[in-house]
Amino acid sequence: MLNPLNCEKLRTEFAAAKPVPHIVIDNFLDLSTAKGIVDAYPDFDTAQRQGRIFKSVNERKKVQISDSRKFTAPVATLINSLSSPEFLSDLSYVTGIPELLADEQLVGGGIHITGPGGHLDVHVDFNFDEDRKLHRRLNLLLYLNEPWQPSWGGQFQLWDKDVQKCEAVFDPIFNRCVIFETNEISFHGVVPVSPSAPTPRKSFAAYYYTEKAPRHWTGVSHSTIFKARPEEKMKGMILMPAEAIKSKLSDRFRWAKRGLKKTIDGKA
Repeated sequence: MLNPLNCEKLRTEFAAAKPVPHIVIDNFLDLSTAKGIVDAYPDFDTAQRQGRIFKSVNERKKVQISDSRKFTAPVATLINSLSSPEFLSDLSYVTGIPELLADEQLVGGGIHITGPGGHLDVHVDFNFDEDRKLHRRLNLLLYLNEPWQPSWGGQFQLWDKDVQKCEAVFDPIFNRCVIFETNEISFHGVVPVSPSAPTPRKSFAAYYYTEKAPRHWTGVSHSTIFKARPEEKMKGMILMPAEAIKSKLSDRFRWAKRGLKKTIDGKA
């Protein structure tokens, strides 16, 4: 289902790309396969019932379905292909990252659907999975929008390390795949989808890990870090800090609840 990759060409492009190593592959899937996956995607209302709905300052009107048991057969076949030993071998060669591991849990990945008026602010992803002791190394984003007009927004952006300048931007057009290195300066985001867009923005996300730490690893793990764009001064000064505090309190409550449950179970 995956079209053959020109690994030599992609390897050169990945190493030379700025602001972080990345590649863009159009016509990523066999055309009939790609159309079949689009047809098998849930509509926005169905996705809301099946997945996680984001309503925060940083992510809004976005739905994520990571539970592969809810995938239709064409989508399940896609994740199997993106996790295959053959694809992992090609991906390692292209990126120069050996011993890549696909994420069978699809943490943060899977089906992503953003409705009109939705957005995802600029951020750098979490760098370490504490439970599995795995380092996050690559993001793969496959766009499944047929058709998609630039005026509808939803473009994928790569920013400089200080989030002062957008260095690369890509329309989320049908059967386009973007792969980029996840590191401490891989700030990226999505232009808000226009409220007048006639259809939601659809994509599939797969993330890749290694057991071995990357060279840039400092020994300090962190969760997702959001940054305001230069024109979003009030959001950066007030709304994002407030959201970060809210998120930390929520995390502490969740961990405390998990610890209490373990204590109760241990006494039972």
